[in-house]
Amino acid sequence: MTQYLEFEKPLADIEGKAEELRALARQSEEMDITEEASALDAKATQLLEDLYADLTPWRKCQVARHPDRPHCVDYIDALFTEYTPLAGDRNFADDHAVMGGLARFNDKPVVIIGHEKGNDTKSRIERNFGMARPEGYRKAIRLMDMADRFNLPVITLVDTPGAYPGKGAEERGQSEAIARSTEKCLQIGVPLVSVVIGEGGSGGAVAFATANKLAMLEHAVYSVISPEGCASILWKDAEKMREAAEALRLTAQDLKQLGVTDRIIPEMVGGAHRHREATIMSVGNAITAMLAELDGKTRDDLITDRRRKFLGLGNQGLAA
Repeated sequence: MTQYLEFEKPLADIEGKAEELRALARQSEEMDITEEASALDAKATQLLEDLYADLTPWRKCQVARHPDRPHCVDYIDALFTEYTPLAGDRNFADDHAVMGGLARFNDKPVVIIGHEKGNDTKSRIERNFGMARPEGYRKAIRLMDMADRFNLPVITLVDTPGAYPGKGAEERGQSEAIARSTEKCLQIGVPLVSVVIGEGGSGGAVAFATANKLAMLEHAVYSVISPEGCASILWKDAEKMREAAEALRLTAQDLKQLGVTDRIIPEMVGGAHRHREATIMSVGNAITAMLAELDGKTRDDLITDRRRKFLGLGNQGLAA
């Protein structure tokens, strides 16, 4: 069953009417509704194209958060073979908000790390809605260390509202774990590519996305804070999230102009949640291309290029 976003309500009405006609036709074989249903289908298709032709930043946030978008586990299942998950930070616990392990991508060994939000109530609670705790970032550090030791490329999939801000997480050194993970991204001498597949929230995303190459899906977002959080701080009113989303410049298109992201991966009309398989294949092609661009670079070149990239942020686009 299709889950419609707030701005898709007119589309839901049209598609609902078309389905009602088909239901009536199924009850009466003599009723011919082909022409009427086809007209409604055409109207729905055109409306969908119009809605997605020029999404506002806030609407992009809604699309990026859609529960039916492909998640990290979907990409791993479809794009990687021989995936062997590795658990725990060897210190406190295993954080289920962070998936990671050894796998093969295009039949080459890699390390894959990503945020996983879950796809139903039970899994979302187990995965803490993709909000990692310190042990999740320390698990990622352990995996990046291993990748560096065995000269394996690292691929990260970012999809998190942000790091978990709970009391226990803060007591166990949340900010330090995020900083160490970001530092580790800058230190490893192997190719590191990252894709923002949904939300890229705050330092919780940066800790995985400090990469040689960063790609974003067309309707993904990447920001220092959520629009609701920003609105609550600036205007003391979370309902001003639309204005905050505009000001944050969090869309893939703005971030490409700013030089934060290196490429935008197109989504088919209606977003990744309507075209899951095609989106997953597009992400796979983008990862292949980014790894190819880094092929042959020396360890020193990879580290230097990565550091130079992040030191140079703010020198182009809107911020300049």
